[in-house]
Amino acid sequence: MTPNPNAPPINPLPMVVWILVLPVIAVEVVLSLGTRGLIGGPSAVGWRMAAFQDYAFSGQVFDWMLATGRFPPEHMLRFVTYPFIHASVTHAVFVVVFILALGKMVGEVFRAWAVVLIFFGSAFVGAVAYGLLLDDPVPLIGGYPAVYGLIGAFTFLMWVNLAGTGTSQYRAFTLIGMLLAIQLLFGVLFGGGKDWVADVAGFVTGFALSFLVSPGGWGKVRARLRHR
Repeated sequence: MTPNPNAPPINPLPMVVWILVLPVIAVEVVLSLGTRGLIGGPSAVGWRMAAFQDYAFSGQVFDWMLATGRFPPEHMLRFVTYPFIHASVTHAVFVVVFILALGKMVGEVFRAWAVVLIFFGSAFVGAVAYGLLLDDPVPLIGGYPAVYGLIGAFTFLMWVNLAGTGTSQYRAFTLIGMLLAIQLLFGVLFGGGKDWVADVAGFVTGFALSFLVSPGGWGKVRARLRHR
């Protein structure tokens, strides 16, 4: 087969992936440059901590909202802003890599609005689980709950594909099992927080939402299962 000289050197990413990943990159660039004193003057050194205070999800604030029945917009916004705030460049880089890789695979099958719904829906439910199941004063930051939602959607695609091949569908859960095992190992060796609760909730949300937002929805999944 003759190669196409006009073909791009790498497979283009769906636009929705760029829409999700560019804010992560932009926020981290600004916070990192500020921390190093390269922009913003002396006060910029504290930008990251200020971002934690204003945009991270706080379980304590969530408890206050539930107790008082008051849900101010500035605090509700935390449910969808915390995935864009990270503890370090390394933290942000890993999230960016996962969004690019998983977003491409999911975005090539799902519609753009479905990818956005899974991303933010998983982040939202992950935060709710973190707030309800834990009494942790440490704020929730970072895109991992949303990334785990994309992992849930990718697992759904594998699960549906395996349903028609006669192969064990449990293989679809290999990735999530491996990631959770690595996370547990790092937690045991180096210590870690309890944000894995939000990650697991994000995964379950992404997997469950895929039944509703995938092309063909539950009907197509059921048809595939009938013809195993």
